Amino acid sequence: MTDFAKTRALFNLPEGVIYLDGNSLGPLPRGASQRLARVVEEEWGALLIRGWNAAGWMEQPRRVGDRIGRLIGAEPGSVVMGDTLSIKVWQALAAALKLNPTRRVILSDTGNFPSDLYMADGLVKLLGDGHSLRTVPPEAVAEALDETVAVLMLTEVDYRTGRLHDMAALTERAHAVGALTVWDLAHSAGALPVDVAGAGADFAVGCTYKYLNSGPGGPAFIYVAPRHAEAAVPALSGWLGHAAPFAFDLDYRPGRGVERMRVGTPPVLQLAALEAALDVWDEVDMQDLRARSIELSEAFIAGVEAACPDLVLASPRDAAARGSQVSFRHPDGYAIMQALIARGVIGDFRAPDILRFGFTPLYLTPEDVARAVEVLAEVMAHGAWDRPEFHRRAAVT
Repeated sequence: MTDFAKTRALFNLPEGVIYLDGNSLGPLPRGASQRLARVVEEEWGALLIRGWNAAGWMEQPRRVGDRIGRLIGAEPGSVVMGDTLSIKVWQALAAALKLNPTRRVILSDTGNFPSDLYMADGLVKLLGDGHSLRTVPPEAVAEALDETVAVLMLTEVDYRTGRLHDMAALTERAHAVGALTVWDLAHSAGALPVDVAGAGADFAVGCTYKYLNSGPGGPAFIYVAPRHAEAAVPALSGWLGHAAPFAFDLDYRPGRGVERMRVGTPPVLQLAALEAALDVWDEVDMQDLRARSIELSEAFIAGVEAACPDLVLASPRDAAARGSQVSFRHPDGYAIMQALIARGVIGDFRAPDILRFGFTPLYLTPEDVARAVEVLAEVMAHGAWDRPEFHRRAAVT
């Protein structure tokens, strides 16, 4: 059994704060500060450029990728780190389209994260030649899969509502009609059990600064199924994805397997923070995590619905059909969330009307959830949110 009291002690949690926003930015793992200090002083400071060899910086993206791989059910050597999630989405889509050259349609859903859709739209405009992006409601994806679709691109957990797609079933359906799949795991990795290999996924991507707690701007990852690894074309043919970067060839030769999906110089400091964050997972059982997540979220839903009738559940009621977050709707959701934050309960808001709460068992307790419900009930009962300062929109919501 996972000891969640032990994992909670591994995070730097501000006194008096109940943090329900780990689905947007994870808190600071205590080990990250120490790891960063060591890398800065003993590696960068003492070794200087020698750190690339002596400290293993050049191998870091692959080494950390294997640690991520264990959390998402990937085969060893099939995940590599680097760059941003948007770049990894673009790489995966471009490679998948190239592997399915007789088709032109990318299928996604209207609940997908806008950035993923922006990348897809930009790619099809760049390619021209009849390529298009088609979006349908989340519940209509399976029915929309047909012989015109080249790639199915979905975020497994809807960033607004927490709705959970069935990766295995939709991947099987996509393959049955000759389509490939690209799964965005931004709200899945570290939130619930994921099995990309078992589900037969072709590509998967994800960020690490949410449930994996790598810090703001933490690097993204990309998974390429081993069956595609030597055929996938790295459309962003970066120096670090070359088979021999220090041969300085003028012609590009892709690296072996997923290594070809590397693009730019590894973000050594961010990867060091991520390595420290991943240490927390060494004694975590993902099934235990999922069970506790459901326990916490169910308690929150029951408490909020009993105490706050003006809030409407936006997430699936069935716990098995949602990820590790719960969302409620209210026309003044932004102001309500600001009032909550002012009282030490931190969630976030997503336009147009969604209050979003993340449930991260690594550091969140049943007592935290009960107290969060109490504070929300107080805010709603007394109209405490209806003050000018709470209606004033900040740059980040």
